Amino acid sequence: MRRFLLAVTIGLVGLIFVGRLFYLQVYGGHVHDIFSDNALRKVYDYPKRGFVFDRNGELLVSNQPSYDVMFIPREVKPLDTLEFCRLLKIEKEDFIRMFDKAYHYSSWLPSVFIPNLSKEDYASLQEKMRKFEGFYIQKRSLRHYETTIGANVLGDIGEVNDAIIAKDPYYKMGDMIGKQGIETSYEKILRGVKGLKVIQKDRFNRDLGPYKDGMFDTLPKPGSDITITIDAHLQAYGELLMQNKHGGIVAIEPSTGEILAMVSTPTYNPNLLVGRQRSANFSKLYNDSINKPLYDRGLQAMYPPGSPFKIMSALIGLQEGVVTTEDRFSCNMGYSYGGRKMGCHSHPSPLAMNGGIYNSCNAYFANVYRRIIDKTKDPAVGMDIWSNHIKSFGLGDYLNNDLSVGQPGKIPSSKTYDQLYGKNRWGSTFNISNAIGQGEVLTTPIQLANMAAAISNRGYYYTPHIIKHIEGHTIDSKYVTPNHTTINKEHFEPIVQGMFDVYNHGTAAAVQVKGIEICGKTGTAENFVKVNGQRMQLTDHSIFVAFAPKDNPKIALAVFVENGYFGARFAGKIASLMIEKYLNDTITRVDLEDWILKHTLEHEYKKPYSGQPFGINRNSTLEVVGEAEYKELKDLLNQLNSKSRNPEDIKKNRGANL
Repeated sequence: MRRFLLAVTIGLVGLIFVGRLFYLQVYGGHVHDIFSDNALRKVYDYPKRGFVFDRNGELLVSNQPSYDVMFIPREVKPLDTLEFCRLLKIEKEDFIRMFDKAYHYSSWLPSVFIPNLSKEDYASLQEKMRKFEGFYIQKRSLRHYETTIGANVLGDIGEVNDAIIAKDPYYKMGDMIGKQGIETSYEKILRGVKGLKVIQKDRFNRDLGPYKDGMFDTLPKPGSDITITIDAHLQAYGELLMQNKHGGIVAIEPSTGEILAMVSTPTYNPNLLVGRQRSANFSKLYNDSINKPLYDRGLQAMYPPGSPFKIMSALIGLQEGVVTTEDRFSCNMGYSYGGRKMGCHSHPSPLAMNGGIYNSCNAYFANVYRRIIDKTKDPAVGMDIWSNHIKSFGLGDYLNNDLSVGQPGKIPSSKTYDQLYGKNRWGSTFNISNAIGQGEVLTTPIQLANMAAAISNRGYYYTPHIIKHIEGHTIDSKYVTPNHTTINKEHFEPIVQGMFDVYNHGTAAAVQVKGIEICGKTGTAENFVKVNGQRMQLTDHSIFVAFAPKDNPKIALAVFVENGYFGARFAGKIASLMIEKYLNDTITRVDLEDWILKHTLEHEYKKPYSGQPFGINRNSTLEVVGEAEYKELKDLLNQLNSKSRNPEDIKKNRGANL
């Protein structure tokens, strides 16, 4: 009986133990979290970030080795702080601040103490790392910009902040992320995926080797290389022409929507935002309130479009049947309405549509605009008809592209004026400035370039984009799908002819290029600014939109030069040079090139801060750069011209350099 009782007792105890183990493992257990286990050290293996090439295969962005000083706060032992700070070239106060920040973030997780050591600093520190327990060096890749151009296009990478970490658990303290340009637009494509090594430690905190024979270890997945649509040669040329000027150039291939150049000046060398000096350099750029080099004028600056916008009213007038190409309107140095007068320059009168375009007659387009708005008894209906047509060209809204920044511009509607004046209390004369690209209309240079592309295509455009090819991926279908405007195809031909005649015998006759059929439109936009709370008029902006050739166009662009006087003076010359450079890779209008390089507008940008009078007179005296600076610009031009744009030559040179 006793033997039986003992056997039963042992059996019951065994069942209890088995049941308890089963419960703990199946019902009451939990997955072992290796990231919160203090007995394990997690080491991330950072992948190679993807390279960036221009449309011709020229390498723009690569990687260089970088070394981060890492530490785990709870594992740091007493050390010679002064020696450590001397080796890292920091102050003791910096040591305390960085240590406290990481300790409060997590005392047991690895944190970056000093990022981006140079090779020299790494070599001198590596020999003595054994003296600083709790610290170690982690190798990773740092960006290397193989060019000095396109900072606004390429962007940069920087350390993640707390907000990014909270939003995306992939990132840990000390990780790098794309901050601007394509580096942020294509961050997930370029960054790849981090690898992980989990190291088992003993009770003395010494590494024993891979945890569970590397069961949880993963290999890094390299980032994908990308090819962007930019022509580096054209981009460099545009930036050179815009030296000593503020503004933007955006050039687009009409048949694809690919952005060929996206210039914003003043600009900076993208390598300034690489390495340990990134923070100091970024602060200098950010605090430059006059030049604003971090402000992408091609994408973010919203300007009145001026005269290039006039052609939109001509298209809408034809579509709505309120005007024909033969209707003529008189101009007596302007257009009078409601006791006021919209001024205009001297030219033949009266004018039909073709003459109205190439003479850029304000009175002609004021008449057409009024016919559109007053087509029905209710001006609000006409206003919305006009507004909707305009918006079909991509104006007045974000273009839904792959660029990291942008602005929607502004295209008014009836709602705009109902809010300003009250419902049924306004008419076409209240907003007639819209007819000539002033009033409430605002556009960005990329929107104007896209408008020119849509006209060159006779009624459709492709969404402007910066990506051309992604290794192992396909491009979003929206970039190969045409967007059609609300204007019928047949109405574009007289407009295209008018723009062609702008170069033949109109306002751009002085900047035509022999052998290239260029269609364009000059523009001058009034420029107002508030100085000490008062609205004051500055020197007018110079604007130009163009495309070429006239048939089967290869390039459409918009040039905007702040305080550039009038359209043909600065913007028109630059547009002609950009077109010739892209189509022929040579320049015959050397006279235009020399003029642009020699003349500066820096004196104009200083006027609001210096108290000098504003030169709104078209005949204001222009300033030229000094001989030394002109020689430097010519040397840069010669260096650029010596480089080949041939993809085969670029491929050979890249192979030799690598």
